[in-house]
Amino acid sequence: MRFTKFIGASELNTDWSPASYLKFADERSRPTLDLLARIPLVSPQLVYDLGCGPGNSTALLRKAYVDAHVIGVDNSPAMLAKARETLPTVEFIEADLAQWQPDPTADLLFSNATFQWLPGHTKFLVRLLQSLRKNRVLALQMPDNLSEPSHRLMRDVATAGPWAGKLQRAGAARETLLTPFAYYNFLKPFCSHLEIWHTAYNHVLEGVQGIVDFVSSTGLRPFLGPLDENEQQAFIAAYRARLSDSYPITVDGKVLMEFPRLFIVAQV
Repeated sequence: MRFTKFIGASELNTDWSPASYLKFADERSRPTLDLLARIPLVSPQLVYDLGCGPGNSTALLRKAYVDAHVIGVDNSPAMLAKARETLPTVEFIEADLAQWQPDPTADLLFSNATFQWLPGHTKFLVRLLQSLRKNRVLALQMPDNLSEPSHRLMRDVATAGPWAGKLQRAGAARETLLTPFAYYNFLKPFCSHLEIWHTAYNHVLEGVQGIVDFVSSTGLRPFLGPLDENEQQAFIAAYRARLSDSYPITVDGKVLMEFPRLFIVAQV
């Protein structure tokens, strides 16, 4: 999951940007709190935060499970550096979740907005469930927003500009999530209890530029990564212009960006 961070333009690199991601820390923490509230464990002893990023979700896990050994796992050196700076007493591991395997004594595998980046992620979810002991839990949340204007317009811009061939070759867009029915059928044979639900958040942002800023550290990255600096700026300008037609300004000068997310809590 190494692409390119968002603008200033001259600040481009190949890793995630903790600063851009944490600009919307409150909005990104709401799903973590909602997911935590539905986990059927009282005192887990070993908890993993998969795709921990800069540690904002890890901090909430530490607060929720004060007696647990919490370990953050991510494949971004920049994100892990920020997480270690923020939470110096927490253990963090650099690893690719496609190959990573938890300690067999793990009680909770938690993930906030990570597995949507792994093609064919259901096979990894099944493997993780199979690694857990009885009554232990896999809990995750994934954005389910590819049909929202914020993400549909990225794809429109990607196919309409001079960069279309480059982005097609790069396979820029992530996969659409499965339906709850499909996830249930994939996962239920490996767990005793399974909950799946959607929540749609309406984030209040500072105009369409607020939307650009919000998605710059996540959804836009696969589209910007294959482009050079000038192409990136042109892509962002075209995307911003399209957003204006889909997000009307509110009475106080803001926009509302609807953001659906899919949640899964699976207990072995």
